[in-house]
Amino acid sequence: MRIVNLTKETKTNLLQDLLKRSPNSYPQYESTVAEILEQVRTRQDQAVFEYTAKFDGFELTPENIKVTPEEIREAYSSMDDKLIEVIRKSSENIKQFHEKQLRNSWFDAKPDGTLLGVKITPINRVGVYVPGGKAAYPSSVLMNVIPAKVAGVEEIVMVTPPGKDGKINPGTLVAADIAGVNTIYKVGGAQAIAALAYGTESIPKVDKITGPGNIFVALAKKAVYGHVSIDSIAGPSEILVLADESANPRYVAADLLSQAEHDELASAILITTSKELAEQTSLEVARFTETLSRKEIIQKSLDNYGYILLADTMEDAIDAVNEIASEHLEILTKNPFDTMTKIKNAGAIFLGEYASEPLGDYFAGPNHILPTNGTAKFFSPLNVDDFLKKSSIISYSREALQKVHKDIELFAESEGLTAHANSIKVRFDQE
Repeated sequence: MRIVNLTKETKTNLLQDLLKRSPNSYPQYESTVAEILEQVRTRQDQAVFEYTAKFDGFELTPENIKVTPEEIREAYSSMDDKLIEVIRKSSENIKQFHEKQLRNSWFDAKPDGTLLGVKITPINRVGVYVPGGKAAYPSSVLMNVIPAKVAGVEEIVMVTPPGKDGKINPGTLVAADIAGVNTIYKVGGAQAIAALAYGTESIPKVDKITGPGNIFVALAKKAVYGHVSIDSIAGPSEILVLADESANPRYVAADLLSQAEHDELASAILITTSKELAEQTSLEVARFTETLSRKEIIQKSLDNYGYILLADTMEDAIDAVNEIASEHLEILTKNPFDTMTKIKNAGAIFLGEYASEPLGDYFAGPNHILPTNGTAKFFSPLNVDDFLKKSSIISYSREALQKVHKDIELFAESEGLTAHANSIKVRFDQE
């Protein structure tokens, strides 16, 4: 890995480099996505079937678009029982973590007859997108579906691209069954997002779409936002390790590569105050890469977006961490809990040498659907709140309104909205 001194200039260049990976940086695909969305909106199932044949090589029909109970049973029988048990354990950890996020409706009543509050209601129907392609991610199924189930969503619809044989990855199906998906459709790509957003003869319209996907999926989600809600526009994976001289270079290298293997656009960055750690980590990265099954992807990722930044002080390092606002942040310092208090921007924070990033990906319980491309400055991990909506509750007695009606009328009239003022005034005409 390249080792670069951390300066104001190198930090600026790095941030600009990382932003190139954002879905917002690929306008050349937007017209293609817009055409797919319009075709599905107007031609519904027929367009979905044609795009699936074109992109996935499978002939969809109204009869085979939906995954059957027999296919789910077949998925269970084809999987290792130990792996199924691990998925169940992970599911329970994720459920328990997200149950702690639940909030209740609340009401505040006063003696004069004023009642204010918030009524919290789950979204009715949610669509979850699960990628196919380079890898299958049963873990992402759990992370998308379980918070929705905890929130109380009544219907969860999943879409995922089929293979040329019409099959879905068994791990994806088993995870969906364990998590509690109601219906699974064999559709992927931008056409799946369009079907969820607009509805077709086979696929019901949803209220919100969650889940990661390729650039076409990301741009489709961006385009339908407002027609439905979405979780976020996810960019490529990224990890940032903040370390001092106490860190183990083998652990650091292994953790950097855990994200570099996702795809060629993944980002893996080490920021450290130790030149020795920087050099040792670079050597360990090279050694590990030679032995790993996805070494071609890893090498391209490191060549494009892999950096070791050498900082003069830990304060400089922390400033850079907050500017980059990484999806995953590992803190490997003498006192990681103290260092963590200075971190303002990160999707998920892993503390200490035994909190490796894949612990969060698969098992610990916090959600691994995280903000990317610096959006951790204003976005949060996927959580139960993403599947709830809030309604404000307002009730006033005559006595309570009488005390303030002239104030409200004055405010409305100052904005030139005399009908607003009259709506209050009419209730006290006899006075």
